Amino acid sequence: MKKYDIVIVGAGIAGMTAAIYAVRAGKKVLVLEERVQGGQIINTINIENWPGDLGVSGADLSQKIYAQMVELGAEVEFDKVIKISVDDEGFVVDGEDDSYKASAVIIASGTEPRKLSDEMMKDVGKRPVSYCATCDGALYKGKKVVVVGHGNSAEHEIKYLKGICSEVYNIHHDDPIPADAEAIFVAIGRLPLTDYLKGFVELDEKGYVISDEDCKTSVPGVFVAGDVRTKNLRQLVTAASDGSIAATNAIEYLG
Repeated sequence: MKKYDIVIVGAGIAGMTAAIYAVRAGKKVLVLEERVQGGQIINTINIENWPGDLGVSGADLSQKIYAQMVELGAEVEFDKVIKISVDDEGFVVDGEDDSYKASAVIIASGTEPRKLSDEMMKDVGKRPVSYCATCDGALYKGKKVVVVGHGNSAEHEIKYLKGICSEVYNIHHDDPIPADAEAIFVAIGRLPLTDYLKGFVELDEKGYVISDEDCKTSVPGVFVAGDVRTKNLRQLVTAASDGSIAATNAIEYLG
């Protein structure tokens, strides 16, 4: 079983940023990713709110950060984490394919959106579906769009889109979609990817890892970054910020 100073769970913006900071500090770092690097942004066609880029695709941005991380010396394994536990030397991170030892762990496994029902997707047809108005709203400037959902997330999406689009309809997840709508924004909640953490670190009632801005969890030596932690704003820039904070505190923890 290979031993690392820091094992990072998740290769989204938060996880990759944490890896960059950690390897630049001379730490031996492993990043574990279940699917593909970049997380949920890889499907975003055009990002206009990332500093320094007037317009960049999510796939291109994530590839740049991934290349930087690997060039600096971070190791990457594509393996789904199923459990983290404490041992005499630190932590054991168990994946489906292998197990890894770590002196510190950074959780950056992110979230996934709640999907529309199969029945509603039939109503959607060929119209584009987005799960982030801040990311994709500008693509539908002056057009008629629908926001599905009625919670705080939906209210935020509606407010943002009203400043861009000619018409913003708001419907419930089982209402028919207006025929003239040109795009659908889904805001029926997100699911934190934390099943593997139950009973290990403290989670809130929705499953998010409880942490303040210091990105420390209830377990010493375990840190959290990005959308998976309790926070008010989940954006690329806040994910990168979390990654740098979590890595800096992990480095300090290691001494």
